[in-house]
Amino acid sequence: MADNRATMDMTRLVADHHAAVYGYAYRLSGNEADAEDLAQQVFLTAQRKLDQLRSAESVRGWLLAIARNGFLKASARRRPTSAVDLRLNIDGIPAEALDGEEIDHEWLQQAIDELPDTFKVVLVMFYFEESSYREIAEQLELPIGTVMSRLARAKGHLRSKLFETDPSAAEERQISPTG
Repeated sequence: MADNRATMDMTRLVADHHAAVYGYAYRLSGNEADAEDLAQQVFLTAQRKLDQLRSAESVRGWLLAIARNGFLKASARRRPTSAVDLRLNIDGIPAEALDGEEIDHEWLQQAIDELPDTFKVVLVMFYFEESSYREIAEQLELPIGTVMSRLARAKGHLRSKLFETDPSAAEERQISPTG
């Protein structure tokens, strides 16, 4: 009977949280195949470690943490690529989206994909997990200033890509993975 209850609990867990986990995995990985693989890995890990879940209220955060850790582990296994330092002219970028202006979701994902993983993870944790600077700093074991800097630079990169009026200027900017 206990196995049947665990299966039913896992089935419910997947049904209730698959969309959130997949969406988070997609923002991190940038493509459907990797997001599907990562989401599947999250639920496999969750099934093995279901006894570690402390409360039903924290299940979403727990699953997203599993996704983030899985993404970071996979990123660490990839060969690093060289990057050029960010040369960003903050003065030419609007601070906020213009009223009524829609953001193209494909462009958004492309802009997120261009970020080094260290910036991407902070950005996704802040906006999709709704984690505070302090929570991000604690979970990633970083100084809070580093979190704030990475988030600011990631947001600046997104603004430059999504609201740039001169496409050739946006192409000149790249971001370093060490910010």
